Order: sequence, then structure tokens, then C-alpha cells
Amino acid sequence: MSVKVRFAPSPTGRLHVGNVRTALLNWLFARNSGGTFMLRMDDTDLQRSTAEFADGIRVDLNWLGLRWDEEKRQSDRTDRYAAAAEALKAQGRLYACYETEDELDRKRKRQRARGMPPIYDRAALKITPDEHATLAAEGRRPHWRFRLDNSENGSLTPLPTIVSWNDLIRGDQTVDVGSLSDPVVIRADGSFLYTFTSVIDDAEFGITHIIRGEDHVTNTGVQLQLFEALGAVPPAFGHHSLLVGADGAALSKRLGALSIESLREDGIEPMAVSSYTALIGTSDAIEAVADIDDLAARFAFSKISTAPARFDPEELKSLNARLLHATPYDDVAAHLADLGVGGDAAFWLAVRGNISVLADAAIWWRVVADRIDPVIEDRELTDIAAGLLPAEPWCDTTWDDWIAKVKAASGRKGRGLFHPLRMALTGRNDGPELKALLPLIGRARAEARLRGQQA
Repeated sequence: MSVKVRFAPSPTGRLHVGNVRTALLNWLFARNSGGTFMLRMDDTDLQRSTAEFADGIRVDLNWLGLRWDEEKRQSDRTDRYAAAAEALKAQGRLYACYETEDELDRKRKRQRARGMPPIYDRAALKITPDEHATLAAEGRRPHWRFRLDNSENGSLTPLPTIVSWNDLIRGDQTVDVGSLSDPVVIRADGSFLYTFTSVIDDAEFGITHIIRGEDHVTNTGVQLQLFEALGAVPPAFGHHSLLVGADGAALSKRLGALSIESLREDGIEPMAVSSYTALIGTSDAIEAVADIDDLAARFAFSKISTAPARFDPEELKSLNARLLHATPYDDVAAHLADLGVGGDAAFWLAVRGNISVLADAAIWWRVVADRIDPVIEDRELTDIAAGLLPAEPWCDTTWDDWIAKVKAASGRKGRGLFHPLRMALTGRNDGPELKALLPLIGRARAEARLRGQQA
């Protein structure tokens, strides 16, 4: 069987780390299996869905390297949903209901007061054809519910009915649909809800596997009955755990600050985001993986834990730094040029171990190539060092030879030797090795700085 998965965001906002984790797991599984990855815009919420958000989702996925093989929009498929609805109405599986939200809320309150579960009582199934006609004549427009298969011999009272499946991640799962209300699948305004449209799309597009968050487990029990009612073979389901913060608290209220757009603006590299969100909550060690195909090669459902995955922004930043520390010059050359960094491979190798985000490289480029205000802590030492600078050209042994002479002439050693030289040459307390920076600074600029002059 050829694998086909889908990522189905609603274009009502930008992607954040929570839904990108779902996208990644689907993409990695498809890549690992040689399958197909579909992007499906679930844009039936016409009031909140926008073309700008849809474009933003595409930008974020492309930035992460998650290319899709095909794209569909639910807003283009209302005729298919209408056809499926008519078929289910003919079977008696969709039925019209006229209660307002206030009326339903009052019913639920009465049920709770009597110690009963607040599920829909299927009162609409008792409405006669004449009563339907009267309600329609009054201008009442119904919403439509899907009648769950959880009663016997035509009884209107739901009975315990277990829907089960073997989950790709969580193992054997069961949902008692007898404890659920018949779900509304068509609103009174004629718009279709996700529970309904998603099943029709998954069936008609040949989706073989659905990987999504554990908050959909109950929804899966309902949707499996919808697949059956439509005469469709359901896909395999896998439900991954949701993200929590480093403190174990839910991330839901903080996801705006963890949008992919904001992470990109903060200088986080796409492979740092992909590595981190793909590996947290798995048995694999969290490490910076440089190529997304390498991540795909590691994918296995058996590695995904059912425990909450802890997302720590500080750990992501640390991973981002480690990724950059190992990145070859050719992979960043164009980006460095965009930042106004004119250095070559020697510059990158000198500074990459001291940056957290790529933009930090521009700071060190200014240190070696622009004028700085040197800080003179030990005038005697820096004057001696300036006088002992060898003539250019410099080679690999220049630094060691020079430092040995400065040490002998000044009597300084350790921090008393190196810290005043660093402050004079760079104006900074710490940073890349001076041995690597000195050739980039050059003799004329180094001598001027050691003598306390702007250079």
C-alpha cells in the first residue's frame, strides 16, 4: 500500500510549534515510507479563514523544508460534502434539529441537575413530517446531526457502544460513543463542520494514515462510524501527545509567542526547529540534525512517547547554537552576505563557535573589520605587545611566536596576559580565540588598538 498522509491546517492564523510538530511527523513518515504528503487547507470557516493566513502557512512550511506533493482546499469541495450529506440523510444517519443554543444549554443544565450525562436526547428524531413542515414555514432552519450507531431496535436511547482501533502510537484504543452526543455536522447556515468534511476528504483523497494530536482521540471514535456509514475504508490513526512547557504546564496560552514566524524573526534556524520539534517526546536523543532527510530516516512510530512532550524555548536556542557551530561555511555564505558580513571561510570558522544566531556573526565582523573603541587595562603590557607585533604576512605560527615574546618581555601570564590583550584588540570581555581573530584584524589595526587608538 502506498502511504498518503495529510496536514490540514485552518488558515485562521499562523503556524506554531504545536501544529508544526503534527506537520513534521506526517512529513517525516511520508518521506521515510516513500509516500505522498498532502497540504489541505481546512478553510470552511469563511469568516476567519483568509488568503493571507494561507500564504503564511505555505511560507512557514517552505521555510522548514516541508514540501508538499499536492494541495487541496475544502472551500472548493462543498458540492462533495453536500452529496455525502444527501446520501446519509437517505440512510437516516443525518437528521434535522431545530433547537437553539440557548435551548440546548437549558437541556444540558437540567440533565446535570438530575445526575444525567449532558448528551443530546435525540428529541428531533421524534418530530413528525407535519411538524417539520410547520417549522420550515416559520422560517426555522435546522442544523443536522449524525446519528451515532449506539442504539438497538430503533431505540432513541444511546447505549454503551465501543469503537476500537489499534493506534499507531498509543496501541489499542477504545471510545464509548454511547456516552457522546450525536455530533452536529451541518450548521443551520448550511456550512459543514470539520468532523464531517475531514472524513469525506480523507476517504476521497485516499489518505492511508492520519497522524494528529491526542485531543482528537474521541473525535476518531465518531469519525470511524462516519467512514463506515459512507462505505469507506478508514485510514490508520496515530495520536501523538501534546506539547507542554518546560514546567509541564500547557502551552496553549503561549503558542502565539512560539509561532514559526516569530522563531524565524528571532534567528532560529529551520533545521533547529525541525530537529527539536521532531525529537522531543521520542526515545531519540535531542540533537541538531543538519538535514531533514536524516530526520526522516530516523522516524518510527515506536519511538514516539505517549507522555507529554516538553518544549523549552531555551533548549531550542541552545540547539540552534550547536547547529550553527557545526555548519560549514558554504551553507551560510549567502546568508552572511545578506547580513553585510564580508568575511570568508576563515572568518566563519573563527567565529561560529561563539554565536547563538546567525546575526551574531555580524557583530564579530564589525569587531574585525570596523573601527572599535579599544579598552586598555594594562598600558605597559599593550605597549610591549604592540612593539613586538611581527611584520606581515602572518602564518599559522605567528600567534604562538608573538605571545611567547610578549609573555617573556612583560612577565605576564594567564588571565593577566590574555584578558588585557582581548580588551584592547576586540573591546569585549570574551569571544572567539584571539589566535583566530588576530589575522583577521590585521597588523595595522591590531597595533593601533593595542596603543589605545580607534581602529
